[in-house]
Amino acid sequence: MTSSDTPDQPVPQADTAAALMESLAEQLGSRASVSAVFGEPVTSDGITIIPVAEIGFGFAGGTGPEAGAANTGEGGGGAGARPRGYIEIKDGTATYKPLRAPWAKVAVPLAALLAGTFIPLLVRRLVKRRPR
Repeated sequence: MTSSDTPDQPVPQADTAAALMESLAEQLGSRASVSAVFGEPVTSDGITIIPVAEIGFGFAGGTGPEAGAANTGEGGGGAGARPRGYIEIKDGTATYKPLRAPWAKVAVPLAALLAGTFIPLLVRRLVKRRPR
């Protein structure tokens, strides 16, 4: 008599969890491909652009204490993508061009301006307070 003939006999919990995790990994892994990271190339006026993205996958699963045919476990997962830049191919030369956050073009110079204005004032006040 095999274990498949007796459905009321408990299956070890580790085996059920491993099967569940393997199933989740197969489902999410089948969606991960080069085309998910590198988009379809676009060519215009002798310049080819290939979009580049960052892809992240995550999944989890588990079973309860009553492992067996009635409790096959539960799990879930997800994926996310963020554009990171593009590859420009022009005259036989490929160049990666990252996408920058638009706030960085404003925030960094503004922070430098504020620091350049207020740090000297602060230093002057501290020097005046210092006893001689």
